Amino acid sequence: MASALDDDEIHNDDYYSLLNVRREATQDELKAAYRRLCMLYHPDKHRDPELKRQAEQLFNFVHEAYEVLSDPQARAIYDIYGKRGLDVEGWEVVERKRTPAEIREEYERLQKEREERRLQQRTNPKGTISVGIDATDLFDRYEEDYEDVVGGGVPHVEINKMHISQSIEAPLTTKDTAVLSGSLSTHNGNGGGTINLALRRVTSAKGWGEVELGAGDTHGPLFGMKIFRNLTPRCFITAQCGLQFSSRGVRPGVTTVLARHLDKNTMGYLQWRWGIQSSMNTSIVRDTKSSHFTFAMQLGIPHTFVMMSYQYKFQDDDQTKIKGSVKSGFFGTVVEYGAERKISRHSVLGATVSVGVPQGVSLKIKLNRASQTYFFPIHLTDQLLPSAVFYATVGPLVFYLAIQQLVIRPYVRAQKEEDLEKQRESSASNIAKKKQEAEAAVLLMQESVRRIIEAEESRNGSHHPQRLVRKVCDRQQ
Repeated sequence: MASALDDDEIHNDDYYSLLNVRREATQDELKAAYRRLCMLYHPDKHRDPELKRQAEQLFNFVHEAYEVLSDPQARAIYDIYGKRGLDVEGWEVVERKRTPAEIREEYERLQKEREERRLQQRTNPKGTISVGIDATDLFDRYEEDYEDVVGGGVPHVEINKMHISQSIEAPLTTKDTAVLSGSLSTHNGNGGGTINLALRRVTSAKGWGEVELGAGDTHGPLFGMKIFRNLTPRCFITAQCGLQFSSRGVRPGVTTVLARHLDKNTMGYLQWRWGIQSSMNTSIVRDTKSSHFTFAMQLGIPHTFVMMSYQYKFQDDDQTKIKGSVKSGFFGTVVEYGAERKISRHSVLGATVSVGVPQGVSLKIKLNRASQTYFFPIHLTDQLLPSAVFYATVGPLVFYLAIQQLVIRPYVRAQKEEDLEKQRESSASNIAKKKQEAEAAVLLMQESVRRIIEAEESRNGSHHPQRLVRKVCDRQQ
């Protein structure tokens, strides 16, 4: 006998197959097929317990198929993505009048949100690990008189600073959220850590408020408050104030940010900060499908600067971006350029070369893995050496190409082969289950035909066999 059928294995064309209709069937054709199969598979028409169980199972499948195909929007979603497309949360808020292209775009958005929620889970963990590397000995050793002062030998590369931060965001109620964060920092053998607890409450559809408590051996105890408020549909404000307690006394600080949508893709920001490092900052950010542009200007103590950055997104390859920026102020001038590329579903690898006066040359490597960030700033030299700029530019590119050929592509190829093997196994299992389903349907039809023949014989006596079979077939239709 047929075993229980797994409805998760139903593919795109199974609903049409269950109702025995073509994919272009009208609503009237669907309704007629549904009624005919309900009469055949209704559990009350079968006395045998096993046949009754199989009939109930097939009856539920037919009812499910009709509910989907009789709904125009659900049918459009099913025709594009199959049964799994219907399982994506969020379709209930979608407008009923959508074209297939709009449905596809909405499905991709909902699918992406669901994957992000599943990846970050309920606690929404976020973290950053930064490891600073001093590699100046690789290039400074070739300066004049360097060997006379220091001597030869193997270049010395060391880790001179490290920073680790982690935060966990846990919803308490539909309006309240707790955020626990901590950090550890060390620089040239000296370091410390802090821990913070923030409670956030959504006060209305237009804003929320937050209270923060912190402690640590770096800056001392902290008490702060933060408020976010939508002033208009195109404008919002954020205000933050805090009290930092230390051996030098209480240090108050206030930060206010006013933001406004200038157009569909452009945001303008005004920031005012008062405290230990007071400043005023204004910036314009424009983000489109093909580019990201930022212009910022700040007046303050000790940082006064003008900054401009541009990022280009390849439209034919949404996995690659190139970027460049210029920042100039009282501290000097820094020029940065680099690229980033998506190397897996949840991983992005980037490299940036920083050339500045008097900072020198640095290489910054960053890896984003889900909500975790790994940052490796490598200081190459304090001077503007062409050799350092060349190796900082070419080195990561050669390294990435080697890793791409030796590690990433073989891994992706192995994953595809594994997924293909799983699909084959799933297809074989599905074929076996469909065979069992067909056998169960045949048994139910035979049982239905037998009952009809018995009923006709009991009412009218014996009949001509051909006439009786014709009458049974007419009743089945």
